[in-house]
Amino acid sequence: MPARRRARRGLAGPGARGAAGAWSLAIHGGAGEAREGPGAREADETRREVLHDVLAAGARALAGGASSLDVVEDAVRALEDSPLFNAGKGAVFNARGEHELEASIMDGRTLAAGAVANLRGIKNPVTLARWVMERTAHVYLEGEGALAFAREQGMPLVAPDYFWTEESWSELKRARLGARGARTGQPWSGTVGAVARDRDGDLAAATSTGGTTGKLPGRVGDSSVIGAGTYASNASCAVSCTGQGEYFIRAAAARDICALVEYAGLDARAAARAVIHKKLERLGGRGGAIVVDRAGAAACTFNTGAMARGVVTSARRARVALSAAERL
Repeated sequence: MPARRRARRGLAGPGARGAAGAWSLAIHGGAGEAREGPGAREADETRREVLHDVLAAGARALAGGASSLDVVEDAVRALEDSPLFNAGKGAVFNARGEHELEASIMDGRTLAAGAVANLRGIKNPVTLARWVMERTAHVYLEGEGALAFAREQGMPLVAPDYFWTEESWSELKRARLGARGARTGQPWSGTVGAVARDRDGDLAAATSTGGTTGKLPGRVGDSSVIGAGTYASNASCAVSCTGQGEYFIRAAAARDICALVEYAGLDARAAARAVIHKKLERLGGRGGAIVVDRAGAAACTFNTGAMARGVVTSARRARVALSAAERL
């Protein structure tokens, strides 16, 4: 991957209202219902370790002056590389027994965004989304067009078996038998995302997923839809969502949270709760969101039994939680 370019600084804007040099990072690995059974506790502990490692790396980068855009991309890449989450390596199978991945990223300083969907063979979709944002005049590429762009840019593709995991294959078999197999019910294997505020007050958000088990080929969820699963603006906040994508698209969930912060004056937690616990629930949707606002305040809310999540800021050490009973 080419060397990173530090985003050019423009006007400080509303992001500067936070404490000078303050930074924040929040990540998630999916919302759903906790699983019980053989090996569940050990698997959850491993997931906690991965989340802690991602937060630690992000904290070092932000403390050293890295941009929020670089940090959210790196955080999501790390989660994509883990087989424990439904993104990248751990992506679920569609109805044909294939993998179709999607991701998006957004720069809160410029409102630039990139998104990709219906990808095959792309190890880190979030990086391809960033390349779309920075190397094209477009926001969204999908399918063969996105793959052709990846090849033109020199991104290596991986073989289909890179994404194969026993857990994902077992889920597809259960789904084909009519058993519950959707990844939205398993917090340790759900959509992944990251939101951050850097020392310059700039916000960024990124989200990545493999979709839902047994989905129709060509189905696109909210994770790659700017305004549904991902949104960032220095005027309000950065948001990454997880859950039943069709509902988040219909609710324009990520943008709605930002709008409530920007126009209604709600804080990050109140805005997220209004969208997840009111608007989304009225539609029948389940899931959650992580938010970092322009002052660096971080929040997480969900209406499921669990959500894999973590937060670290310049003022507080890293905290990770899975169940609804745990507090960050």
